[in-house]
Amino acid sequence: MKKILIANRGEIAVRIIRACKEMNIKTVAVYSEADKDAMHTRLADEAVCIGPAESLKSYLSFKNIIEAANITNADSIHPGFGFLSENSQFAKVCEESNIKFIGPSYNVIDLMGNKSNAKALMKSAGIPVIEGSNGNVKDLKEALKIAKSIGYPVMLKASAGGGGKGIRVIENEKELEKNFDVVKKEAKISFNDDSIYIEKYIKNPRHVEIQILADEHGNVIHLGERDCSIQRKHQKVIEETPSTIVDDKLRAKMGDMAIKAAKAANYSSAGTVEFLVDSDKNFYFMEMNTRIQVEHPITEMRTGIDIVKEQIKIAAGEKLKYKQKDIEFRGHAIECRINAENPEKKFIPCPGVIKELNLPGGNGIRVDTAIYSGYEIPSNYDSMLAKIIVHGTNRNEAIAKMKRALEECVIDGVDTNIDFLFEIIKDVDFIRGNFDTSFLAKRENDNSPLSKYRM
Repeated sequence: MKKILIANRGEIAVRIIRACKEMNIKTVAVYSEADKDAMHTRLADEAVCIGPAESLKSYLSFKNIIEAANITNADSIHPGFGFLSENSQFAKVCEESNIKFIGPSYNVIDLMGNKSNAKALMKSAGIPVIEGSNGNVKDLKEALKIAKSIGYPVMLKASAGGGGKGIRVIENEKELEKNFDVVKKEAKISFNDDSIYIEKYIKNPRHVEIQILADEHGNVIHLGERDCSIQRKHQKVIEETPSTIVDDKLRAKMGDMAIKAAKAANYSSAGTVEFLVDSDKNFYFMEMNTRIQVEHPITEMRTGIDIVKEQIKIAAGEKLKYKQKDIEFRGHAIECRINAENPEKKFIPCPGVIKELNLPGGNGIRVDTAIYSGYEIPSNYDSMLAKIIVHGTNRNEAIAKMKRALEECVIDGVDTNIDFLFEIIKDVDFIRGNFDTSFLAKRENDNSPLSKYRM
């Protein structure tokens, strides 16, 4: 692998370019007209404009990205996360163009991208799944029948879904009748696929995911768990590892199931198997993300393994150099996502020019970002500006470091969610590890400092 084109932007593009530089691999950045001054275009060896600001005509354009790879003689494409990272057709086009897609094969992406099909595969492999429909639900009549048999509340979910879109919690028959067509329309608009499925709603679970690495020779290992339960509208806000509810026994069990899931799917590359964990520590397969995750740095901080470099090595056909017994877990890591948004105004995005910037540093602190002083944040893309990642010898030390890091972080010129994140980090229940996926929603109606934010 001599030259990699990064089919993405922002901090993940910068992250991948840095890994490539350390591996002596040449890089090609692609950018839209809105990103002509973006950091990733400056750090890469070459940069190619692939279209206007609109994602459909630039970062989501198969034709423009493949052409950029061809004119720069890039032999590989790394999709990062978002955009085309889980698009099976793009992965197929790469293969047909003799360009290595750094990720799993297109047929595996297709299989795991359809949530109902993935769930059926996991069930057949003996992995615990949430009770629900056997595949997609064809009409309201069938949905009503299934919901009645498993009992309310249930969830209607887009089969091709992701990012918290196309999901409704249904409390009763009347709500199901009202929302069935609504969710199908949402699914069609968001994913160009109106198929939906139904499953039992697990009240107030923890969202715990297992990071895996799988090579093309059948070797699979896991790198432990990440707790992603601090969410707003199904969007992750803060992640940490280890989870406060996962002990060594449960970690081994969940890790074994994640490896089993990867093998059942004939998976290769870095991937994440996501589970819901109930109050009795029963866990259920939710989905598999066939790409690098936003929150991968906390696993890197705890294990010392560079996941992006491993992705690239796997794509080059190398065997994993690690066995499961080689993986050591050290200390505690936490990540906060810094967004250009105003939490006091329903988290409305806030594009603009960064006038002053001071990023935190010091022992055990890492910041993944693509912003700089004078940078103009475009209004066309996701509002995430940076990720602050901290590592401590234990959870209390990690929390103390994150408090300090958030206090040091200055991003003037645009509104950010830094104060909101600080309120979460110093919340008594968060400090005690007493939270689940409903943590932020519950804070709307209590008397805590977080109640001023409309979640």
